[in-house]
Parts: sequence; structure tokens; C-alpha cells
Amino acid sequence: MVDHPATLEDLVARAKERTPIRVAVVAADQGLVLETVQEAVALGLIVPRLVGDPDAILDCAASSNVEIDRAAIISAKSDPDMARAGVDLVRNGDADAVMKGHIHTDAFMRALLDTDRGLRLPGRRVSHVFMVDIPAYPKLLAITDAAINIMPDLNAKAQILENAIALFTLLGIETPKAAVLSAVETVNPAIASTLDAACLALMAKRGQIAGAIVDGPMAFDNAISAVAAREKGIVSEVSGDVDILLVPDLVSGNILTKNLEYLAGATAAGVVMGLATPVVLSSRADPPAARLAALALAVLMHQSALPRSQQLQRGESESAIHCAAQPEAACCPMGA
Repeated sequence: MVDHPATLEDLVARAKERTPIRVAVVAADQGLVLETVQEAVALGLIVPRLVGDPDAILDCAASSNVEIDRAAIISAKSDPDMARAGVDLVRNGDADAVMKGHIHTDAFMRALLDTDRGLRLPGRRVSHVFMVDIPAYPKLLAITDAAINIMPDLNAKAQILENAIALFTLLGIETPKAAVLSAVETVNPAIASTLDAACLALMAKRGQIAGAIVDGPMAFDNAISAVAAREKGIVSEVSGDVDILLVPDLVSGNILTKNLEYLAGATAAGVVMGLATPVVLSSRADPPAARLAALALAVLMHQSALPRSQQLQRGESESAIHCAAQPEAACCPMGA
């Protein structure tokens, strides 16, 4: 059993002990992107494949004082072509992960989610997980889904939760504790998220959702603080020791993550789950520490996952702060 990482720096330290992975950086013509790539290379985390307009990438590297290998540049001009090129690098076995650079999120996600030529896996929902480093909390806190699934129903929430649990499993963390959030801690038929939360908690107890201790509905304070839970008479293994916060919808999750980042000094590193390869969905507003930690997550995920050929053939699965909001059809499981 691996100790739960306390900070994003812990993820980077773990990733440094692994073999570097090849990362397709889509639309790499941005100073902050190239600086992050340079640092990740220096730390031994990645071998970059810089996708984009070669002249723009070279000009950006020169103005940012970043040394790059011209041989690492894959030429593509338009957003759709760059996204397609990044996906093709993965599909052809020339990249192990994908990172969003200076490209519109819609174009980036459209190529990833293409049912014929993208990175979708049969039977897997696509969702996003933020690993949030909060000074006031003793370990990294996962928040899902604050970026992709807009208004998930009960079935979707179960799959989103399973993806988050799978991330913790890939990181070597056994039996994480998950709180299904709502506005209150009691079941209220007038608040649909409390019904979903109660169902998810029961599903976990009965083994329909495996690998985690799940409780809900829980208000944010009861999930984070054992004192708050005790004052309200809540007896829970999750309160005060939560690892995963499953939010009711994208809007509430995005607001929560931004609130923690801008008012509580938190840093959030996010990855996309449910695809054939780790995907770093960085935002223009993300600080370097968040981008680097997200790449470290991608390293740890890749090194711990099934070979991609097995993932693509396995069939039915066992069951930002930006947004890449996607319609339900783009996120839900594909048929085998």
C-alpha cells in the first residue's frame, strides 16, 4: 500500500522515479507551455512531441529562452489538424499521453472523443478529476467532475466515481474515501442530488461500486471536517478523512475548485479519465506547478495502466480551472 500523497510535489517526486513518457503537446506555441515542457524534461518526466506550426513554436521558444529539439516538432497548422495529429501519435504508438497546449478546448476534445479515430474505450465514460493541493488540508483532495460532464444522472455519477477510484488505484492508494456532495446531509426528495448520493452510498455498500468507502449525501463541511460532522451527529468513516469529492454537477464542481484555488491558495492538477491514454487538460490560467503536477500524474497513470493495445481491445469495462463541457453523448460509454 502506498501512502496518500500530501502535495502535488509528492506526485512529481514519485514520477521522477519512473521512466519518462512520450507526450504529444498539442499546439505547443505558448511560452508557459514550452517552459513547463522544458522543466518536465529536465526532471526526467517526459520526452516531448511538439505538435503545431514549426515557425510559431520556434519563435515562441526563442522569445521564452527555451531550448527545443527541432526533430521533436510535428507540423500541423489549424486547431483540428493539430488535435488530430496529437491523437494519431498516440494511436500509432508514438506517444504515451496527450497534453493540451494553446488550442481551443472544443477542438482538442473533439479529436479525443471521435468515436472512430479518437481515444475512446468501449464501455468507459469519459470524465475529469482534479487533484487539489490545499494548504489547509493534510492530503491531496480529488474533485470530480468539474470540467467535462455537465449534468450527470445517477448512472453517470456512478461511472464518474469509478473513474476517480481507478485513478487512486493506479496511484497505488487502496480503498479511498469518497463523499457524494449535496447542499445537506439528509435525504430530501426535493433535492435530487441527495437521492443520487444516497443511492451511490448504498451501491458501494452492496458492491456495485467497488474499491472505495462511499458516503452521502454530505455537505462540504461534513465531508472535510470531522468536527462539523460530529456537531451535526453524523457518524461516518469519510468525514474529516475524505479523498474524493463527487460533486452534483459541473457548475458546482467548477465553482468549488476555483473557490479553493483563488480564496484558499489551492493548486489543482487535472487529468481526463476513461480514454486510452492519460490526457492533461491544462488551462491558460493554470500555474506552472499545476501543469507540471498534471504531467506527473500522466506519468504515474501510464506506468501503472494496462498496455494500450489491451485497453483498446478489452471491450466492456468492469464496471479547468477550466471546463471542457461536453454533451452527454460524447461522455457516455460506447458499445463494445
